Amino acid sequence: MRKTIAAALVAIWLAVPLGLRAQESDGKPADAQQAVDPAAGKNAAKARAVLDAMVKALGGDAWLNLKNTVREGHLAAFHHGDPDPGTLLFYDCHMWPDHDRYEYGKHKDVYQFYIGRKGTEVTYRGAKELPKDQLDDFLRRRDHSIEMAVKVWLKDPKTILVYEGQRMAERHMADQVTLISAENESITIQADVQTHLPLSRSFQWRDPEYKDKNTELEEYADYHDVQGLPTAYSITRMHNDETVRQMYIDKVHYNVDLPADYWDVAGIAKRVKK
Repeated sequence: MRKTIAAALVAIWLAVPLGLRAQESDGKPADAQQAVDPAAGKNAAKARAVLDAMVKALGGDAWLNLKNTVREGHLAAFHHGDPDPGTLLFYDCHMWPDHDRYEYGKHKDVYQFYIGRKGTEVTYRGAKELPKDQLDDFLRRRDHSIEMAVKVWLKDPKTILVYEGQRMAERHMADQVTLISAENESITIQADVQTHLPLSRSFQWRDPEYKDKNTELEEYADYHDVQGLPTAYSITRMHNDETVRQMYIDKVHYNVDLPADYWDVAGIAKRVKK
């Protein structure tokens, strides 16, 4: 699959003609191949510069070293691109690298925990494992997040970086970069050419049952300064070009001192009203 992706990039972007294929033949890290192939090296350097500028725009070291992010807002669901009536109040917390907690409803009637590779839902009926398809969907998105791209993929010398030029994204001109990991996965990021803030992140995955390829896209807009960090207050999620969910953020807090039992699923289950 890695060779297929690399070949496609060569055909489409014409900017990485030899380095990607050479890596297939001798197994050397991408950086070594780019050193041999000046065109590939120049393209990768441009891609890295775009990502470095994006990280700096997001807050640099302060963003890279966040302890956690806590948000409050409303969710709007869509079916075949059409919005369902009403919105749902939500609260969530993300702690790098693999702790996520969601609370839904005005009275926080539903809790969902994604800790490591496990997903658990807590309601008045108690705690139970989340359905596999729901867990897989969440883990795919977390595994292909901008945070993962920067903190993990970008540090791996085997990751291939491809600068794809400038594209229009939500009426903004954007620099587009694709990262291809050693595991044959890819993440595409579009960053505003003026602010350098991310406008979108996308990736593809193949359905294990039907074998068709799916595209997941998130668009980021309405940035606000929160504790010195530019923060998107509007996030739109799309599946195969259809809008499936929009998040409207009301409040964001960074580096929150969480209670000692914040990630205690069993403890939460005992406290939820029966």
